[in-house]
Amino acid sequence: MTAAEFSYTIALCALWSVFAAGVAWYSLGVLGQVTYITLADGRRQERRLPLLFRLLLPLSVHVAPLFRRPSFAATLSLTEARLVAAGFQGLLSPVEFWSLRILLPLIPGLLLSVLIWMLVALAPGQTGAVMARQTGSATLLILLLYFAWPGLWLRSALRRRQHNIQRALPFVLDLLTLSVEAGLDFMTAMQRITTRRQTDELGEEMLQVIREIQLGKTRRLALGDMAKRVDQADVRTVVSALIQADELGVGIAQILRIQSDQMRQRRFERAEKLANEAPVKLLLPLVAFIFPAVFLILLGPIILQMLRHL
Repeated sequence: MTAAEFSYTIALCALWSVFAAGVAWYSLGVLGQVTYITLADGRRQERRLPLLFRLLLPLSVHVAPLFRRPSFAATLSLTEARLVAAGFQGLLSPVEFWSLRILLPLIPGLLLSVLIWMLVALAPGQTGAVMARQTGSATLLILLLYFAWPGLWLRSALRRRQHNIQRALPFVLDLLTLSVEAGLDFMTAMQRITTRRQTDELGEEMLQVIREIQLGKTRRLALGDMAKRVDQADVRTVVSALIQADELGVGIAQILRIQSDQMRQRRFERAEKLANEAPVKLLLPLVAFIFPAVFLILLGPIILQMLRHL
């Protein structure tokens, strides 16, 4: 290696070291940040985004104009509804979400692909040629995975939030039923439950309903908006029953008692369904791990004796 090549290599390594140190320093700073959403009563609730989202979010302003066109209006509306249902209202806008779907393949995806290609270039002769052919499809797969990851993350967050609301709903309905039957009106009962329970996903939605009613919205509209935001079957059923009771003048305590009984019955049916599915789900680990272990324990000494004789 000549002196010029050696100097070039040292300079290149120094530049890469400075780049890596800058990225590490920026990543540590972003990792220490805590992101919040503001609840209806003014309190702030911690809500974390993935680290790569937070790293690339400042760059989304450069891609955002692509998605502010009228042709993307329907897509942005659907994305906003999913972000609200997942609990990220005010923290991540639909334009920022779609900008991240473009930035993730372009920056982390391309960096990882370049790193793979550099490793392939260092491989010798025939091995490098074989690895290069395989790396092309791997690069495309990496870019597709980075593009699809935000959608998968949002779907997972939405399902998790809906599941938590579904689990908390029967208990909250029982509390509402007892409170109304004890003589409290529906609004006072909701306020007491939200103040005395730990704030969870369902509590956040109830706080939003209380705040909207206090600002002048009717109870029917506020409950209907909650059902649209959450987009969960059990919540829609309960809200529809409450709205019908309000329209027909039926006693709210009776409707709450009926819905509470139905929610408990549905919870029991879901638990029974999961219990019936458990043997089927255990079949794969049973065949893959337990049976081979049993055969190894039983047949191991016999195989060892046969090997010794051979």
